[in-house]
Order: sequence, then C-alpha cells, then structure tokens
Amino acid sequence: MGSHMKTTIEIADPLLQEARRVAETEGTTLRSLVHEGLQLVVQKRRQRRAFRLRKASFRGKGLNPDLEGASWDVLRELAYRGRGA
Repeated sequence: MGSHMKTTIEIADPLLQEARRVAETEGTTLRSLVHEGLQLVVQKRRQRRAFRLRKASFRGKGLNPDLEGASWDVLRELAYRGRGA
C-alpha cells in the first residue's frame, strides 16, 4: 500500500464515538474508517473539479439560408461585425 505517515488529527467527540461504534460493528479499525473516508472525500473533490460543458442550446430557426455553406471566417466576421476591434 505504499509508505505510511503518522499524524495527529482532532475529531469532535460525538463523531469519534460514532466512528468507533461503526468500526466495532463492522469489525474494522478506526484507522481503516478514517482512511476510507479520506479516500472518498478526495475522490469526490477530484470529480467536482472536472470540467463539464453546460448545455447551451438555442431555440431559433436555424442558420439563415443565405449563409448555408459559408465558411467559419465569414460566419465569424458577421457575428462580430460592429463590435469594434
């Protein structure tokens, strides 16, 4: 499992008591519960940071028929026309 490091953490008494009860009920150690809990939190936070493109659909009538087949350069130019450089 790799190297280990001892550390000291402060845990609120009610949470510590509940964790000890859970560990005893499940036949495991408090250390294992803390390790599992930290893994879950780290994994959850990693997933939260993943970029997700928001849905951005528009209810329009589609592309103007006069612009069908137009290049991106033409479309970009029309989109930014009048905005200043």
